[in-house]
Amino acid sequence: MAEFFGALNEEHIDFISRQPMFFVATAAADGRINLSPKGDDTFRVINQNRCAFLNLSGSGNETDAHLKRDGRITVMFNSFDKKPLILRLYGRGSCAVYGSPAFEESKALFPDIPGARQIIFIDVESVQTSCGFAVPEMELVRQRPVLRRYAEAKGQEALAEGWRTKNVQSIDGFDTVLGETVK
Repeated sequence: MAEFFGALNEEHIDFISRQPMFFVATAAADGRINLSPKGDDTFRVINQNRCAFLNLSGSGNETDAHLKRDGRITVMFNSFDKKPLILRLYGRGSCAVYGSPAFEESKALFPDIPGARQIIFIDVESVQTSCGFAVPEMELVRQRPVLRRYAEAKGQEALAEGWRTKNVQSIDGFDTVLGETVK
């Protein structure tokens, strides 16, 4: 049975801290709905109604574009171990791009991961838990090292050039915050 909460509690925060991955969903009134899996040590609970995640370099930048256009965001955590649970965070999001004052002020929340291009902040409006009985039980082998290796090999200057050429618009042509600030 689904249950809603107005804020994260200690049990929720503990559950989040143990999950090796999460999913981020965003949408605008038009265009595609985006759903992205995220891994590594990139999610932080700041307080009961504010969270953040480190957004790493990638082929697209849909989350940024949708947040700029609409602001809504949902984050989902799944338990893949013996005790099933799904936890969703519903809220409004904003982006702090690499090098911006907000990024610089908050980057210490996260490990130094090559390729970090943004911090996405989430103002949590509601929390939902549900059973997760149909989610398979699985074991984590490891976090993939591919993106870190790629970012290290490219270097910061080449990554920023990629952001300027590939991440300033969504696949639907919506502008990103990154496009306004990366020079």
